[in-house]
Amino acid sequence: MSGAHFNARQLALLAGLTLVWGLNWPIMKFGVTHFAPLSFRALSMWIGLPVLWLAVRGLGQPLRIARRDWPELTRLTITNMIVWHVLAILSVQALSSGRAAILGYTMPVFSALWGMALFGQRLAARQLAGVAAAAIGVALLLWHELGRMSGKPWAAGGMLLSAAVWALGTQQLRRTRMEAPTLAIVFWMTTLTTLVMTVLAAALEHERWQAPAPGVWAAIVFNAVLIFGFAQPVWLYLARALPPVASTLSVMLIPVLGTLSGAWWLSEQLHWQDFAAIVLMLAAIASVLLPSRAARPAQSS
Repeated sequence: MSGAHFNARQLALLAGLTLVWGLNWPIMKFGVTHFAPLSFRALSMWIGLPVLWLAVRGLGQPLRIARRDWPELTRLTITNMIVWHVLAILSVQALSSGRAAILGYTMPVFSALWGMALFGQRLAARQLAGVAAAAIGVALLLWHELGRMSGKPWAAGGMLLSAAVWALGTQQLRRTRMEAPTLAIVFWMTTLTTLVMTVLAAALEHERWQAPAPGVWAAIVFNAVLIFGFAQPVWLYLARALPPVASTLSVMLIPVLGTLSGAWWLSEQLHWQDFAAIVLMLAAIASVLLPSRAARPAQSS
């Protein structure tokens, strides 16, 4: 499997995605600490849906999904969004924001395993090195958290399960035969997920419903506009346009940013292992962003 080549537009979108998703981990942690988590996510999605609709219509993209594609769309929604959003929002309430992000971004390792086990995917040496660097970086970032997480195994397990299912969804999305534009797929996947989150929130959290405080409203709006209106569509575009390992490793700076922003905002302590992990994450990103030696002559010719 050869390395992917990011164009300037994809690199700009990747930078914005990394910034928004990285900063959102402590913001999301703050929100679910002061508001019921499933309801927090459902409110964010209901506000974000019109933003996403306006973006799709503003770009002149059709929203129609062929009838034959709805079963596949439903399967992709489950693996790419529903499992991730339900388990992650419940787990982050019990974990530190940075460590929840780190567990979630074990996803590239799972993606490589799914690719080899189910799709016969074989990775180049530099991609294998990138996956290994990401795995070691995750282990270092979790160095001081294993004892704390052992008291909340369901939360750590929930984040790992959500990462594994999300990785499977990324592999499936790259191989979808749906002919609909990516933004149409994103819109209807978000709509289906919003309905599921609303039903779960009403069934499990209706007794905890209350008016959100101003700070919680700010976190909800951040998630609505920047996560569901921007980051989620950008991620699914990259996941569909690029090989799975390339798209997954390219976002490995997100858990680093989540850890650093959590330390700054929520006073979560940093250690030398965190800085060593940053170097490894950068190496993982470089394994897919930097052109290979074989590609450089072709680009210059």
